[in-house]
Amino acid sequence: MTAPLAGLVVLDLTHVLAGPFASAQLQDFGARVIKVERPGTGDDTRAFPPFVDGESAYFAALNHGKASIALDLKAAGDRAIFEALLLKADVLLENYRPGAMERLGYGWEVLHARLPRLIYGAVSGFGHTGPDAGKPAYDMVVQARGGVMSITGEEGGPPVRVGASVGDIVAGMYLVQGVLAALVGRERTGEGAKIDISMLDAQLAIQEHALAIASATGKAPGPTGARHPTITPFSTYRASDGFFVIAAGNDGLFRKLCDALGLAGVAEDARFATNGARCDNVHVLKRLIEAVTLGKTADHWIGVLDAAGVPTGRVQNMLQVLDDPQILARNMVTRVPPRAGAPSFVAAGNPVKMTSLPDPVARGPSPALDGDRQAVLDWLAAGGRNVGQ
Repeated sequence: MTAPLAGLVVLDLTHVLAGPFASAQLQDFGARVIKVERPGTGDDTRAFPPFVDGESAYFAALNHGKASIALDLKAAGDRAIFEALLLKADVLLENYRPGAMERLGYGWEVLHARLPRLIYGAVSGFGHTGPDAGKPAYDMVVQARGGVMSITGEEGGPPVRVGASVGDIVAGMYLVQGVLAALVGRERTGEGAKIDISMLDAQLAIQEHALAIASATGKAPGPTGARHPTITPFSTYRASDGFFVIAAGNDGLFRKLCDALGLAGVAEDARFATNGARCDNVHVLKRLIEAVTLGKTADHWIGVLDAAGVPTGRVQNMLQVLDDPQILARNMVTRVPPRAGAPSFVAAGNPVKMTSLPDPVARGPSPALDGDRQAVLDWLAAGGRNVGQ
């Protein structure tokens, strides 16, 4: 089985999260990813905890299967190696502040003139245009400025950062989409393209309800805790031993829920007969539901609601997720095997399941800083191989 991007070469200058997340997905699709790191220190995440035998599990989760070469792009010898790599690359990824690549002599305009088929993917806090293009940013900054924190947390409480780094991760996903679209475009036109992803843009793009509410009503939505702002019941509920979730997204499911919980007459009550009415009376309805669910365990109610066809599930911590039978059945917990002298790690599997894509139970090892220099140089000396140029 040949992976969809087999033979493609990705030259990855990115570090920390958004860019490495994107290149990891391209590697999962079969591309050869050559990670270009700073000499001496490498990617910042090499120093991010937690550590296993002195090596970062965080770095391993994002960079398994890649090759590492350390290059100083201001040094003549290393620039010569980089120039040779550019000739073999289909895709270049970078997440420097706008202008940094131009100062090094490797901006989009220069590279496109020299290598018209090269696809250039850039991800930054605010993009390459606009008044704040040159400002630095991290996940926290774009979650805050992009409005995500304003709708996250408990009602009436302070703004809360989403636990996963969605400022980075969503931008990385959009970068992958842009690269794949550019690859299709290149097949049609023979020309590469520049992809300019702003982390801030990506935060706005994922807030479908908040944007709709604000633009339609003129009022900024606030946090609603675990519940959905415009669908009820769609939240966490208490059982005798903890929390579980109910997601009754339409009137039919709500009637099934009421029948399963023995809430006679509630589905016909004018306060709850439509989704709009249920949203207006969300707190009353929650009290009615929890008056029943507090009487038995979460597992009991999940069994009852599963049987009734009402979407439900337990609230799991990460250790429970890693042991979830459905997660395991989908090969979503994989091993990052150790290279010589290094520990092994656990990483999430590839959530993209394709008939033409291998789905291995173990990923490639996490690279040592500059650990693949000789292999990369040997590959270049042998002429390299890619499919795009």
